[in-house]
Amino acid sequence: MSKHGYDAGRLDLPFVGIATFGKRPYIADWDKIDADVAVLGAPYDAGTQYRSGARFGPRAVREASTLFSFGHAGAYDHEDDATYLPADVQIVDMGDADIVHTDTEKSHDNIETGVRAALAAGALPVTIGGDHSINIPCIRAFDDHDDIHILQIDAHLDFVDERHGVRHGHGNPMRRAAEQPYVTGLTQVGIRNVSSTAREGYEDARAMGSDILSVRQMRELGPRATAERIPKGARLYITIDIDAFCPSIAPGTGTPSHGGFLYYDVLELLQEVSKRHEIVGIDLVEVAPDYDPSGSTAILAAQVLLNLLGFIFHARGVD
Repeated sequence: MSKHGYDAGRLDLPFVGIATFGKRPYIADWDKIDADVAVLGAPYDAGTQYRSGARFGPRAVREASTLFSFGHAGAYDHEDDATYLPADVQIVDMGDADIVHTDTEKSHDNIETGVRAALAAGALPVTIGGDHSINIPCIRAFDDHDDIHILQIDAHLDFVDERHGVRHGHGNPMRRAAEQPYVTGLTQVGIRNVSSTAREGYEDARAMGSDILSVRQMRELGPRATAERIPKGARLYITIDIDAFCPSIAPGTGTPSHGGFLYYDVLELLQEVSKRHEIVGIDLVEVAPDYDPSGSTAILAAQVLLNLLGFIFHARGVD
């Protein structure tokens, strides 16, 4: 202790130092990942159909996540009487996949390489986008793993097959995922209002194994009954588009859609699925910070990710 009685060492407040995710260690060599969770930035937004800017999402979410970086003893939740993300949950930040401007395939390949590196190390990959097209390489990285089911939390179905030759934009990822033989089905929640997918896309999605719920339908069911619709025992990949939330709390996104989820709508669903399923991968996309001068959208994204990680490892018995 110092002469004033404070703990020895640096206080390391959130606004001090390098803004890695949660101020966790940065690992530049992807062959040396030794962690429970590996966070990868995917700052690609050339798949957008309207307002770009999600390329700055990873940087904004990382900076926002430092708000929750106090100490290393975990976060005690008095409602659950649980401590989430204690020190023995090892999280590292891989930095960003290299993005080659105007080259979707090369950029997506680089993202896929990052996710594969996390999986090869036995870490849970958490990818921060970027637009929703970055989910395509994330799902490709699971081609040599056991089957997965996808939980999509989103305002839009993203099930377009092809539009004017575009097959790998942010309106296509769930269609590309459903085509993979190791993807057994999708649960798509929050889908509402004017969507990016025409009626035949919804018909195709259901024919290919999708269960589609709007915000109002999920609220009527509740988080527990919604979680029960996911096949029992499924290994679950979770993709969260920030526009699933109402723009009243998440305006910083390219395609806002009013009438979306509020915080606990999503948080309680994530807690339920974390209790019931092995979560094998996560991405969170479409944070475009320039549309939100308050920074609250990025803070929401960081808080959702950290809470989700807390639920996952608590369910695994780490506390």
